[in-house]
Amino acid sequence: MSKRIGEQGTVILRVLVKSDGSAGAVEVKISSNYPRLDQSAIDAVKNWRFIPATSDGKTIDEWYQVPIPFKLQN
Repeated sequence: MSKRIGEQGTVILRVLVKSDGSAGAVEVKISSNYPRLDQSAIDAVKNWRFIPATSDGKTIDEWYQVPIPFKLQN
């Protein structure tokens, strides 16, 4: 639907990467101004796997900003 009506933009998400590499909390930090794109980005990132941060050789939970661009191409 978003593609059909020409919605595009970048969503900046705030993601808590847990010590096991999974995404914990996922929040919109800066919206694309299109709720459909924002929700699509959240849904995608919740299923991603990350390399967690480490401190003193142990993996830890850490917050990151993740930009998700939505660009229409021919």
